[in-house]
Amino acid sequence: MSKASGSLPTMAKEIAVLSRAGYPLIYLVTAEEDRALGLVEMAAAAARKGFVRWSSTLGFHHDPAVDVADDVGGDAQVGGSAAEAMAALARQEEPVLVALLDLHPYLGDPSVIRRLRERLSDAVVRRQSFVIIAPVLTLPPDLEKDTAVIDLPLPRAPDVLEELRRVAASERIAVDPIVEDKAVRSALGLSLNEAQRVFRKVMVLRKGLAEDDLKMIVEEKKRVLRRTDVLEFYQLGESLNDVGGLGEMKKWLAARTQAFGQEARDFGLPPPKGLLLLGVQGCGKSLSAKAVAELWKFPLLRLDVGAVFSGAGGAPEAAIRESIKIAESLAPVVLWIDELEKGFGQVEGDETSMRVFGSFITWLSEKTAEVFVVATANDVSRLPPELLRRGRFDEIFFVDLPNQHERLEILKIHIKKRGRHPESFPTLSKVAKGTEHFSGAELEQVVISSLYRAFAEKREVNDHDLELAVKEVVPLYETFEDRIKWLRDWARTRARSATLDSSVLDLFGE
Repeated sequence: MSKASGSLPTMAKEIAVLSRAGYPLIYLVTAEEDRALGLVEMAAAAARKGFVRWSSTLGFHHDPAVDVADDVGGDAQVGGSAAEAMAALARQEEPVLVALLDLHPYLGDPSVIRRLRERLSDAVVRRQSFVIIAPVLTLPPDLEKDTAVIDLPLPRAPDVLEELRRVAASERIAVDPIVEDKAVRSALGLSLNEAQRVFRKVMVLRKGLAEDDLKMIVEEKKRVLRRTDVLEFYQLGESLNDVGGLGEMKKWLAARTQAFGQEARDFGLPPPKGLLLLGVQGCGKSLSAKAVAELWKFPLLRLDVGAVFSGAGGAPEAAIRESIKIAESLAPVVLWIDELEKGFGQVEGDETSMRVFGSFITWLSEKTAEVFVVATANDVSRLPPELLRRGRFDEIFFVDLPNQHERLEILKIHIKKRGRHPESFPTLSKVAKGTEHFSGAELEQVVISSLYRAFAEKREVNDHDLELAVKEVVPLYETFEDRIKWLRDWARTRARSATLDSSVLDLFGE
């Protein structure tokens, strides 16, 4: 499996560099064991070292070209405990990369940790590195300082394309290049094994692979991703035309529509990182997140940070790491994180939560993949200050209760959505003026309540129904006036208003 250094996959290069640099312990986090083994073997060849692998059932397997069998356990079919494996490695003196497949369950055993630590100083002198391959990160504090941790990213398009062609060849199926490209894009976000199974299933069922079959690949991908409770695919639907007001935010988004791709990179632009929408509940923050994906025609993923910390998706650190890997494999993509404070509002004092939060904000600052994060929050007082620091997001927008112009626009949107013409309501401007302190969600409820009234009386809805519905709604502002005023004061110097200056709109309205 060795390749010339120049054609090495990026991850194999990184492992080879770490090994040459004298890192004695490398922890490769991935569920794709076969793929990881191939990369470590390539790295060993590039670093001019032997390659050995160990598992608890088979013991040591080795590269036949490297004479190390007697030193590291002899018979490849003999298993052994982790402690015995450490003892065998102590007898190995040649430069070598050792892939340890089943070691992570034993890293809670003090004797195994002790033996491994005793091996590390000798390993540096002997130009050896041990690579733990495991689906979860289980690293005791004793080994943290000596370990380089690498997350194996999900396969990118070239890897998936190679797998598709291999499956097609085995099934003796010819695939049109255009369909091939779309199938690869549809399968991004899956592991190579998952992609292979999806491709094979479609080809067996359909006796080929045509453009009409791509929906099956997407549905299979959704089914696979549903295994995690923290990440969800969303169908595109809502557009910015469905968002009333927020003109300043819309201008900002429109200016970045072309900022993805190689042309923007050549111009010197980094990929847009994302935006944080803070503000009053029910004023269109979540709707805006969905509309961004529709505007740019990107896939939309929703990350449930509350589920991450509740353990619904497994260990929080593993859940957030896997979510990031999936999002990056789908790039360009919009990652929507709703009600951020529910996940990161109580991280202080909890060691696990602080580690998850630290890795998340580091990723926000340093990510280079075209993953545009749209995060929303209703209660800014519960957010850690580190999250609000410049560099995490490109912009922080404050979404306030809609002004009169925006209220009129929102009412028109919901009337049109329900098959009516706003022109049929001559006093709509009066209704907009009389709904001060109403949120967008409350204005939608005004329209819906009016329809219910008219439907019950078996007639068409009219202005009077809207005016009666307004009187029945008690806006959130009446209950949380002090909190909303505090939020406005906080945002005045710390966030950018998502709304165009209403005085300018008044001028044009005149």
